[in-house]
Amino acid sequence: MKQGWMKVFILSCCFLLITAVLGGCQGDKVNEASGGFKAGKYTGQAEGKDGTIKVEVTMEQADRIKDIQVISQTETAGLGDNAIEQVKNQILEGQTLSVDAVSGASISSQALVAAVEDAVKQAGGDLETLKAAKIKKAGEGKTEKLVADVVIVGAGASGVSAAVTAADKGAKVIILEKTGVIGGASNLSWAGKFYNSSVAVENGVKVNVEKEIADWIVNNHWRVDAAAIRQYVTKSGETYDWLKSKGYETTFINFAGEQLHMLPAYDTREKLLRNMLAESVEQHGGQVLTETTAKELMTGQHGEVTGVKAVKTDGTTLEITAKSVVMATGGYAGNKEMVKESFGFEGVNGGLGQNVGEGLKMAWAAGAKVPDNFGGQMLHQTLARATAKLKKEYSSFEASYPLMVSYLPNFMNVGPSGARFRDEAATLTSVAAANTSAFNGPYHLVIVSKSQLDALASKGMKGVKAPQLPGMPPEFYADFKDRFTLEQPWDNAEKVFESMVKNGDGYKGETVEELAQNAGMDVEVFRAAFNNYAEATKTGTDTEFGKAGEYLLPMGTEGPYYAVIAEVNNLGSVGGLLVNTKFQVLNDKRVPVKGLYAVGLESEGVLFNDTYVGNGVGLGYSFTSGRLGGESAAAEALGL
Repeated sequence: MKQGWMKVFILSCCFLLITAVLGGCQGDKVNEASGGFKAGKYTGQAEGKDGTIKVEVTMEQADRIKDIQVISQTETAGLGDNAIEQVKNQILEGQTLSVDAVSGASISSQALVAAVEDAVKQAGGDLETLKAAKIKKAGEGKTEKLVADVVIVGAGASGVSAAVTAADKGAKVIILEKTGVIGGASNLSWAGKFYNSSVAVENGVKVNVEKEIADWIVNNHWRVDAAAIRQYVTKSGETYDWLKSKGYETTFINFAGEQLHMLPAYDTREKLLRNMLAESVEQHGGQVLTETTAKELMTGQHGEVTGVKAVKTDGTTLEITAKSVVMATGGYAGNKEMVKESFGFEGVNGGLGQNVGEGLKMAWAAGAKVPDNFGGQMLHQTLARATAKLKKEYSSFEASYPLMVSYLPNFMNVGPSGARFRDEAATLTSVAAANTSAFNGPYHLVIVSKSQLDALASKGMKGVKAPQLPGMPPEFYADFKDRFTLEQPWDNAEKVFESMVKNGDGYKGETVEELAQNAGMDVEVFRAAFNNYAEATKTGTDTEFGKAGEYLLPMGTEGPYYAVIAEVNNLGSVGGLLVNTKFQVLNDKRVPVKGLYAVGLESEGVLFNDTYVGNGVGLGYSFTSGRLGGESAAAEALGL
């Protein structure tokens, strides 16, 4: 009996031991599967378009995100910040990290996902499950049919103007915008040119119209539509008064004799344009559909354009029948591959990321001609790659030191090979600065010697005999306006340039040869260029490029030497569709494609040969072409 009891006792202990071991193994497997998950709040971050996005993610289960709080972000107001909010909601509602990027803010969208993913990894969360889950869109598989007189694709300056004038003519208008923002590039721009506007004439500034047109044609080597140029020069002044009557009031500036009109305050522009649409399009029974992407032009049996197919953000397909369709999608400068193929440009897209050329492709597929001068770009500013990272360490003024030297004529400029390529006085004119650089590669280098840097540190730009303040767009120096003077010493100049080099956005060498090696230049090519330039600074005569003596600043004989990476900013593509003065899109035979119109940047190729050379023309033409094109589209649709 006793022995039997002992056997039972031993067997029970063994059973308990085996159970404990198995239980322990099972627990290890759970921990392994969850990656050592620990519930709590975790901070994640990722680089967005305009800075770091930080989030706090709350997790209670390995495969479930309870909450996401955005701690900090500096993305574009109205676009990037809206995208962050949308993507955050998609992640929480769908419990998935496989979400669609918001149109026009793909970098901000992807950065938000990456920041959340960073936090989930820290928690030991189940990334595989969270990435595998797919969002089911409420409208997928559904088709909605709409009817309008005129459909406008794109709600930037030109699209809104076209929609408003078409509606004012009595047309029922539907305007589509793939992002959540109205205004497009006009929300980022500075000023437009409206020739001989009433306010310009009142201020005593009047352009000789015939001379302006004649010079324009010659300067573009006659490869332009003279009628289109005449229409813009003679009709754009009316656009100023028209915009003013609609509540979108611009401010006249006599910009060294040029008639520029500064747009309203940045934070008011979208609201003003929305008001214009509400009081015309919506009041006449039309619709303003944002976050709705046009996908295809509908055509009839004779090739005429009969409407647009589009997709809403919830997945619903729209089939919109219309008698006139106006393309105002802003070109393709956001499509790096397309720009490289058509123009050879490898710089920075300073325009809108959503402008990727799908509008052009839709029109080409419907029979539109690809213009003979296709490829032109709006190269208009210089950027220093260093600025964004330096702003994390220094004040905006200090972080802009490398950028400011790229706008001054007193420093030596060389291309990637090390060869000098221009009279640096070209930096005094934005278009000349941009185009001379782009012609020589994806970037150029601004050479700054120790003696020059010391002069900047002690006496500011006056110390290097700068003829004027750097001609940067006002938004570049808005937050350090009080320090943006020629006399302001550049405190911490050497420290800033050292940080630039450390961040990989510039180069340094104790000798000329070392600088060339570190910057990837050909040593012999750069040495020869440097010696020739140094000689020119001594003699006061630039035999290579004819640079004026007052801009030939001595380089000094001691290192270190620095090279700032300077890149060209592309504000947008120019052209892509050929139009007549009614803004009808032409086919390969230069005959209008019935029912199809184009305004804004994608029709602007009629004004220029191969690249934009204006100042304020881009915006002035966008508003003017939209105003006139919308009237033409409505006239055809209504049989007027």
